[in-house]
Amino acid sequence: MASKGKQTKKENAVARYFRETKEELQKVRWPSLEQGWVMTKVVITVTVVAAVFLGLLDFFFGWMISFIVARNPIFYVVGLVIMLGLLGAAYWIGQGEEV
Repeated sequence: MASKGKQTKKENAVARYFRETKEELQKVRWPSLEQGWVMTKVVITVTVVAAVFLGLLDFFFGWMISFIVARNPIFYVVGLVIMLGLLGAAYWIGQGEEV
């Protein structure tokens, strides 16, 4: 004769997810309002500086490419010098990591 064991009710997976999420969020050490504003200002500043820097690079290389397309030989030389400078800088930085 087969005996019936205790049947346990299965917990709802969605309810368990939200309960565990709430428990984990209570363990978090949240920054103060002042710290939050300081970190926000840092992120915005770095984002703006990076955007300006990348915009200037884009403008410069677009300007230089327009002269290369126009077959201006001076810009071939300038482009080659810049390319060699970038490759040399990459090589030099790579050598600094070998300790």
